[in-house]
Amino acid sequence: RRMLFGNISRQLCGLKKVPWSCDSRPFWGWLNAVFNKVDHERIRDVGPDRAASEWLLRCGAMVRYRGQERWQKDYNHLPTGPLDKYKIQAIDATDSCIMNIGFDHMEGLQHVEKIRLCKCHYIEDACLERLSQLENLQKTVLEMEIISCGNVTDKGIIALHHLRNLKYLLLSDLPGIREKENLVQLFKTALPSLELKLDLK
Repeated sequence: RRMLFGNISRQLCGLKKVPWSCDSRPFWGWLNAVFNKVDHERIRDVGPDRAASEWLLRCGAMVRYRGQERWQKDYNHLPTGPLDKYKIQAIDATDSCIMNIGFDHMEGLQHVEKIRLCKCHYIEDACLERLSQLENLQKTVLEMEIISCGNVTDKGIIALHHLRNLKYLLLSDLPGIREKENLVQLFKTALPSLELKLDLK
């Protein structure tokens, strides 16, 4: 059942890239909320990394595990074997439908070093604030890229200064950002060793 669900969800996430029509918006919003729903029992049963992998791939994102070069992008080919062997080290959420209600999946992840959010229709300030509050991520995240996420504003970006070990942050094509100079100053003060790259209009 899970296998089939993964297949269908990948196809639907792919379909979602067609231009929005007013009629379809509520349907896709509902469906994507289903994909993002947190199943705490599942997290208990299979561990945080496996449950988060299922969530991310269901929503069209990719993960890379510690010690592996290859990106995992097919829900139906998630690795089997000892569950504690596969620890998420990098997340690429390009074109995915991850949204705020799913971010509780990240709570138990202890090895995530890189996160890329690109063209994520549902990523908003609340997502970045939630991510920045997670103690594990505050310790481990070293690199972030946020590109073409139209619902992100200064408020969400400012929250990222809580990721105290962040070494590299790329911000590109974010029309919601208004106070570029303020952000530069804030990060200089809060994270002096951060390499901040801006490609903002």
